[in-house]
Amino acid sequence: MRVHYRYIIAACLLLTLGSGCSKKLDKAPLSQFSNESFWKSEGDAMLALAAVYRGNIAGGTETTMSDWWSYYGLLLLDMSTDNLYDRRGDNSDVSKLTNGGLTTTNGQVAIYWTSGYTRIARCNYFLENVNRVPASPEKIKRMTAEVRFIRAAIFFYFSQYFGSVPLTTKTMTVEEANSVKKATKQQLVDFVTAELTAAIADLPRFKDIAATERGRASKQAALAFLGRLQLAEKKYSDAAATYKTIIDYNDNLIDPNYKSLFDGTNETSKELVFAIQYVPNLVPNGMLQHFFPAINSGWHLLNPLGSLVESYEFRDGTPFSFTDARYNPKDIGQNRDPRLTYTVLYNMQTFNGRPYISHPDSTKSVDQLTLTRQATRTGYCIRKFLPDNFSGDLQNSGIDVPVVRYAEVLLSYLEAKLEGGEPIDQALLDATINQVRGRAAVGMPRVTTTDAVALRVVLRRERRNELACEGLRYWDLLRWGTIAQVMNGDFYGAPFPGAVNLRKKGSSVDPYSRWFVTTKAFRAGTDEKWPVPQSEQDINPNLR
Repeated sequence: MRVHYRYIIAACLLLTLGSGCSKKLDKAPLSQFSNESFWKSEGDAMLALAAVYRGNIAGGTETTMSDWWSYYGLLLLDMSTDNLYDRRGDNSDVSKLTNGGLTTTNGQVAIYWTSGYTRIARCNYFLENVNRVPASPEKIKRMTAEVRFIRAAIFFYFSQYFGSVPLTTKTMTVEEANSVKKATKQQLVDFVTAELTAAIADLPRFKDIAATERGRASKQAALAFLGRLQLAEKKYSDAAATYKTIIDYNDNLIDPNYKSLFDGTNETSKELVFAIQYVPNLVPNGMLQHFFPAINSGWHLLNPLGSLVESYEFRDGTPFSFTDARYNPKDIGQNRDPRLTYTVLYNMQTFNGRPYISHPDSTKSVDQLTLTRQATRTGYCIRKFLPDNFSGDLQNSGIDVPVVRYAEVLLSYLEAKLEGGEPIDQALLDATINQVRGRAAVGMPRVTTTDAVALRVVLRRERRNELACEGLRYWDLLRWGTIAQVMNGDFYGAPFPGAVNLRKKGSSVDPYSRWFVTTKAFRAGTDEKWPVPQSEQDINPNLR
């Protein structure tokens, strides 16, 4: 259904347009095609557009945060939160984002910076040249709107994580790149707001995008990013209106099958407002290699923390408690929200025909919980995104990566109403959070509390559980202002009552016999914003 557009993206394996900022933005965007001979047809414009969409996303197995929209750069960001732990340990650059070890030489931060400005440079180059193409005004207008949306989305990420960065909107000379100054966060916010608003006017609705064009931006995708920005800026009335526009279009819906949204079996779902497209053998991703447990030949990089597992409610909607009679340490998912077992693989579950054995006393299991094997560090493995009965190349997956889901839209709309001080009634709850909880494959009880304080707790927990491991948790903690509190203290993994090889923190004994994982020390007032990479500061003092 989407072969045409995805194969255009694949064709851009040989098309390199753009560069980064400062040391990477020190020359005009380059291409294997001459600028004089290119831009002669609509096909040329489509190739350049696909290169903009692709950004720095690499094909196959990635080893760094290559792009905010790659599987590694988006999904693995949860490893720096209370959702996931990086198997490589506390000294990985991903862990250091929130454990008190963030510095200007953090390699992952530098890659986000470079990849972000690479994509922005491609956007600028495209916008400066697309009008040379002999195509209809409508097609030019749509492509222009898509690129303005993508550029605005990247500046949105810069504004949220870095705060103050250069606002580059044209191809730059060496001199300009090496002396560019930072814009204020407010200038970035104003620019992103204006660009997204302009893009929304010219983009097609979700329902009007042809099957062969799936993956291209819609009005709803741009509206979702505008809503995110407005939530972050605490413009709750504006955010509510933005999200209500998406809802009123009625093009999207909550899919009854939760698991299928992530395992490649339901990529045409109307819940997937915007997703990154991958193509096996052409532009594949290697996330299954990173995600699969060792027993299934994976590298087990992503390790859910006990904090996430303990966030999922009991089946009747009451919060989880170790002292509740329904808790079963031998079957963590028993009597729990079904999304727990869709998201997390735990000891003695069967996956791809083999038992996942993570118990620390299971010395013969390749997935034994230790500090030495290439296996779990928490007793858990990610289950989300893993297809059933997969027997192909783990580094050649075509599973798409969701960037925006309709579930986020509904939860964000309710949050905007709640935080804006508007009255909450049962009808609003049923139209938002209860749609998400009530999908057929989940079937969790309806939320009925309209008390603002109580609902905030429920809504934030629902958002965490529904969107777990999709790359939004870090940003949520930042904008709620809770990251310093949440990312300080001790973190544990799975409980193993009676285990002989249970890891403890010193001589202390966890009352629930959980495996001790790590202690984090997020520095309030320092770590909320990522620093400009030292390599960029060394070239351009204006970035210090």
